Amino acid sequence: MIRPLLRAALLMVVSFAATHASAEAALPSGEPYELVRALQAVQDGIANGDTAAHGSHIAMIRQIGEKFLAADPAVWSNPQNGQAVVIYLLSGGAPQVVRKLPRDKINVDAKLFDGALAYVEGRQDEARELLKDVKPRSISSGMGGQVALVQGALFARSEASLAIERLDDARLLLPGTLVEEAALRREILLVGQAEDFDKFEFLTLAYIRHYRSSVYAGDFWQRFSTGLTQSSLALDDRRFARVAVLLEQVDRASRLKLYLVIARGALIRGKLTVARLAGERALTLSADAAADRERAHFYRGASRAFTDEYDGGLAELKALDRSKLTERDVLLLNASLQLALDIRKPIAGPTAAAQADKPPPTPARIDLASSDAMLARAKTQLGELELLTKDRRP
Repeated sequence: MIRPLLRAALLMVVSFAATHASAEAALPSGEPYELVRALQAVQDGIANGDTAAHGSHIAMIRQIGEKFLAADPAVWSNPQNGQAVVIYLLSGGAPQVVRKLPRDKINVDAKLFDGALAYVEGRQDEARELLKDVKPRSISSGMGGQVALVQGALFARSEASLAIERLDDARLLLPGTLVEEAALRREILLVGQAEDFDKFEFLTLAYIRHYRSSVYAGDFWQRFSTGLTQSSLALDDRRFARVAVLLEQVDRASRLKLYLVIARGALIRGKLTVARLAGERALTLSADAAADRERAHFYRGASRAFTDEYDGGLAELKALDRSKLTERDVLLLNASLQLALDIRKPIAGPTAAAQADKPPPTPARIDLASSDAMLARAKTQLGELELLTKDRRP
């Protein structure tokens, strides 16, 4: 309770000073750890959508660096000030400043200090080696949360499960801060790649609840979109309604693009229910005569033609304006039409004479969804076409 109240008070002071006085006046005097707390308060304002804080925090980082260099060397024997150096580095501080400080007097764990310095200087392999075994919950929450956030970035590609675990730590150690906001942004993509829909949904709702006004919200939604469309998260018709609820938080234009990507991916993978649902959502969002509307009709029409609305789906496909489709979608349309027509071809009988006695079947309904063999055939042909055309995208 005390820490959030202190940060709120500091943020009010800093915001007022930034508006009504010089940037120098915004920075309180005191111990290095007090200066870093003021910086964190400003950065937490960024997470809450304070654009003025976003504009002033770079100047504050520079001022803190100057005060660090001017500080009495004796202050660095205080462990709080030693930790403040690490937090300063991981909060955007200049490594050139830290290298000028009296290292032999800074009272902080060597691995933490050297690992933080390696990270901000771009020596990723060295940073991974130094910080891998650090347990964020075993050190102070202020420094632990920052270190956990960095570990999440360092191990995102090589050890995704460890990265997710560390980003969880960052969120738990520093709730309501820019660290938690950044952890949510980084974790949403990793969880999407891991295809953990329940956690993907949880993280999205947490971001909406606490940080939808963040200066960096655009980055979150970009990662959200990537995580959603580069996985199978949205291709389960049982969870589609939950996906739609999440997408309501995205702006209309982005929502339309996402539904089109989902619809196309679902069609290629044979998830026809999702292809239709996403296509219909895209239709409600697209403008008349727009290329996006034509694509939405395509995905919906194909999904109908391969289920029990054969005639309506085929008619929808034939009515498309091909000039509004991309090259890869025209190729996919051709394959879809051919496959739809093949479905209606009569199956050859045992003999020509026997076949002549029976007129070819012309069923009113084609229930592809109930035919595993036919569905497998559709999925195979559409998938093969996607492999052939994926490198020809405009």
